[in-house]
Amino acid sequence: MTPADISDYVDKLRSSAKELESTLSSPEIFNDMSRFRQLSQQLSKLTALFADFDRWQNALQSISSDRELLAVESDSEMRALLEEEITALTGETELLEKKIQLSLLPPDPNDAKNIIVGIKPAAGGDEAALFAGELFRAYTHFAESQQWKIEILDQTDTDLGGVKDVSFSLSGCDVYSKMKFESGVHRVQRVPATEAGGRIHTSTVTVAVMPEAEAVELNIKPEELRFDVFRSSGPGGQCVNTTDSAVRVTHIPSGLSVASQQEKSQHRNKEIALRILYARLLEHKQQQEQEKLAADKRSQVGTGDRSERIRTYNFPQNRVTDHRFNISSFDLPKIMEGDFGLILDQILQITCEQRLAFLFGSVPDIG
Repeated sequence: MTPADISDYVDKLRSSAKELESTLSSPEIFNDMSRFRQLSQQLSKLTALFADFDRWQNALQSISSDRELLAVESDSEMRALLEEEITALTGETELLEKKIQLSLLPPDPNDAKNIIVGIKPAAGGDEAALFAGELFRAYTHFAESQQWKIEILDQTDTDLGGVKDVSFSLSGCDVYSKMKFESGVHRVQRVPATEAGGRIHTSTVTVAVMPEAEAVELNIKPEELRFDVFRSSGPGGQCVNTTDSAVRVTHIPSGLSVASQQEKSQHRNKEIALRILYARLLEHKQQQEQEKLAADKRSQVGTGDRSERIRTYNFPQNRVTDHRFNISSFDLPKIMEGDFGLILDQILQITCEQRLAFLFGSVPDIG
């Protein structure tokens, strides 16, 4: 794919952007806020692509002009300034090339969706529950750094300060496109606080990342849902065991069910249960579609067995390794403080190159 091909492709995208602007300026679009939000995000991404592409072209032109001047310039100070500017501009073009390549990829249909994340301890008992809580806090810090909105939907803690189960939603720009790589089994290797002998333990936590869905999108009829109310159990204040505030919703055709007792309000628990159920149904539907293309595709989370892992957090070696992409970061404390960019930036670059190679036969050389 030559620079001319890239320019032609971007010109076509500019035409698409004008069509999007026309659609978004129509009063009818406000009758469907979900579509309005989706098209607005598409236009925002295209606008960012055009800005990067124009900056990239201007930088290349400046490099070309500087090199022409350098070829005839005899003054040593001026030559040093030109060489310094060429070096800076070359670094800028390399960064812009990566961003443009990523922007050229067809979007995942889920990229514009908000998500629901579920974290559960798997193998490892109390230590797994403690790490589940630490991972949840790390994702919270990451969400704050990305200016995403976080809402806790359901959470059950352990006596030692860990997490038995937590579900939360994330909303904002590019939420799914980054967080989708977190789905799977996360393995931790360290000496637990509960271990008196100083032995390194291996525990696992499962993370599920599900795009949010609506009943209309899934074509769910009201009669396909059954609602049951019951009394909450566990911590929750005076209302626990005195009112039927907890809600369980079941999708009758599939048998999938979700219960919520996080809130004291029955209405609020119903809303939370429906959101999680719709997300699980969409995940199930999309997995079925993918399995038609790849019959041997494994499920998103797996069983939680220690051998099934996408990532390992090795505390003694200060290392985080993503086994799917064979990449590591030796700054584990920063990642546990929410700096997942140390891993995700590398993953995004690798997947970008893989998808570009699949679509175009090779990674487009736009330089």
